[in-house]
Amino acid sequence: MRLLQTAVAAVVLVLGTSSLAEGENKEKSASPTSESAIAVPAIGASHAYLLDFTAHTALFAKNAAASMVPSSMTKLLTLYELFSALKEGRLRLTDTLPVSSRAWNARGSRSFLNVGDHVTVEDLIRCIIVHSGNDACVVVAEALGGSEETFAEMMTQTAQRFGAQATQFKNSTGWPDDGHYSSAEDLALIASRLLSDFPEYYHYFSEKEFVISGILQRNRNTSLWHNIGADGLKTGRTDAGGYGVVLSAQRKGRRLIAVVNGCPNDKDRTRDAETLIHWGFNGFAFYKVAQSKPVSSAEVWLGEVPTVDLVTHQDIPVVVPRARAREVKMEVVYRGPLEAPLAAGVQVASLWVSVPGREPKEYPLFTSTEVRSVGPFKRIQAAITYLLFGAQAS
Repeated sequence: MRLLQTAVAAVVLVLGTSSLAEGENKEKSASPTSESAIAVPAIGASHAYLLDFTAHTALFAKNAAASMVPSSMTKLLTLYELFSALKEGRLRLTDTLPVSSRAWNARGSRSFLNVGDHVTVEDLIRCIIVHSGNDACVVVAEALGGSEETFAEMMTQTAQRFGAQATQFKNSTGWPDDGHYSSAEDLALIASRLLSDFPEYYHYFSEKEFVISGILQRNRNTSLWHNIGADGLKTGRTDAGGYGVVLSAQRKGRRLIAVVNGCPNDKDRTRDAETLIHWGFNGFAFYKVAQSKPVSSAEVWLGEVPTVDLVTHQDIPVVVPRARAREVKMEVVYRGPLEAPLAAGVQVASLWVSVPGREPKEYPLFTSTEVRSVGPFKRIQAAITYLLFGAQAS
């Protein structure tokens, strides 16, 4: 008969700024600050969203889930389909694609491709990103979908597979069309998938100018010239949608994605997007619980060692208003003591992370090493001690 009686054990780890910054968790207390969350920035755009890409956390939303005209920010998903074809080997950067009469007749911004030309895939990527070339988008759409209409259906299916349920595309360019819509939140999701799935192609978004057919054009993302860490992604403008941009910036290993749309001019869209970027970096602190370091430890019953370290199998990001950083708490919960033998890498506990103003999140914790059980003599001795004196004498 087993004598061990387990109980739910909890270790509350109140994490100060210094311990989080180092990715370490120390059992210590901290007095919560009385300061509230930082002031919300004034954003004139009709739709806006700020995503902390590194921490997978939304920091700001204004009509972010509402339907809107995405204009040329649509091209992010056109590029996603193109990058998918490259990664899967269906295309190579050096392959050339033909320019049809429909592509040549594309309305709106163009790269001035000529009917019958064969343009390399790499040049088409630059035409789409730097020039926002609608003609280049149609070339890609026809090559991958057979027609732009079929390609647009592919784009919509891809977006919905991501979870971008507020998105439906009717073309590859973002030209206004009945039933062609997205949301600021969905565009941030599409941008984050581009970053996550195709980092090898992301450098194209930071190119400031490109020459094709003897014509030099500059990237419309003017934030690339500003010292804010911006390195992508895509602007958009139509009469129906106004001025918008999906802007990504990185500082000290942390990346933010800002989306604004419905601005009256390019100056306002740049100001709004950069305001969000500055606000996100300056007003919020980012910390990380590293998978390489123990989070806590758990007691072990009848093991060769009395405790085993608990670790995560992933880095756990934490983003919080700087004024409330010391209110972040982590609670390790497990049913213990754990009974030896224990294999390494077994999930035995949970880590609950509580950030002010958000729902707590749960992460699994695993044994860092193997723990062998003691020999038969010590097991018998422990059992007798338990019977005579109870668990407190074990």
